[in-house]
Amino acid sequence: ADEALLLPVRLDRAALRALGDEAPAMLRGLVRGAVRRGRAAAAGRAAAGAGGLGRQLAGRSEAEQLAELSELVRGHVATVLGHGSAGAVEESRAFKDLGFDSLTAVELRNRLNAATGLRLPATLIFDHPTPGALARHLREELLGALPETGGAATAPARVLAPQGDEPIAIVGIGCRYPSEADSPEALWDLLASGEDSITDFPTDRGWDLDTLYDDDPDRPGKSYVRTGGFLKTAADFDAGFFGISPREAVAMDPQQRLLLETSWEAIERAGIDPASLRGAQAGVFAGAAAQGYAFGRENAAEGSDGYYLTGTTTSAISGRIAYTLGLEGPAVTVDTACSSSLVALHLAVQALRISDDADGTGWAEGAGMLLLERLSDARANGHPVLAVVRGSAVNQDGASNRR
Repeated sequence: ADEALLLPVRLDRAALRALGDEAPAMLRGLVRGAVRRGRAAAAGRAAAGAGGLGRQLAGRSEAEQLAELSELVRGHVATVLGHGSAGAVEESRAFKDLGFDSLTAVELRNRLNAATGLRLPATLIFDHPTPGALARHLREELLGALPETGGAATAPARVLAPQGDEPIAIVGIGCRYPSEADSPEALWDLLASGEDSITDFPTDRGWDLDTLYDDDPDRPGKSYVRTGGFLKTAADFDAGFFGISPREAVAMDPQQRLLLETSWEAIERAGIDPASLRGAQAGVFAGAAAQGYAFGRENAAEGSDGYYLTGTTTSAISGRIAYTLGLEGPAVTVDTACSSSLVALHLAVQALRISDDADGTGWAEGAGMLLLERLSDARANGHPVLAVVRGSAVNQDGASNRR
């Protein structure tokens, strides 16, 4: 089985020539001239096909166009994967989760090339990771290739030119903080009431609380306090809602899970359907810190090992949000210790002041996401303006603990 064999094979070159552009790539050198002619002919057919399908779509509403293209895409997906019909393919499910690999991705691309007359790249399903996203891309390609007809083609959305000193509006907030402050309203009630949110160490984290405490503050590896600010629902996560398997969810740093939830909530609270942002030039900037979550992997669920790389990599905290929402702007995770959130968002919205005579650290945890928009855009789009940031700055004091 480890030896290479050389076998003579009888090839029907006439049959290969008849295939034209459809000849297998590894055999095209045997019928190169015919393939060139086949490609030229195919290019002509493609141009005609693109124009024909595009004109067929042009007289319809956008919803009708997308419905037809979605049916087209899902039909070919079903054929490639061996399903009975397009109805078996979920429009919003990622191609990866549907079962595609690099070979079936190319097969789908080839089928869509033939069906639409377009010349689509081999990376098609990686650039547009769901059938719905791919249908929207095909619509743009087909209608963009048409001459001006004055028909149903829609003008691009108007984007206001940014002003250098324009205020930034906070239009949505999602959060998780101690004392079950899992909404902006609950957080405000906590602050207004003056309630103490410090509690005993949680018992659901797998910590050995009996050996963790030591009243000697200089004892390494110990804690000389028994309390802190902890989330009661840190382990609660609806993995299926985000299309994540239970095994992968177990391997995810809790920061990833919490920021997925709070990002979704921040967008919804702004009156925006999160699904509508797929393909948008929107960025994710997250302040985070390495927590050593993978150190307990010896006790992890069976089958989770393969997910620990992305599940515990700090850079994936912002990347997972961008991937889940389909955002195409920058995805940046910042770790500058206590100033991480301020630096990541580049906002002077909050500062943590520690007195000069502090003699220790009180640990707490939480998650918060802000949805930002230029003030003029927020007003034009009818989004609620919760606060306004009129300026921001980042400072580095060198050999100090301030940023």
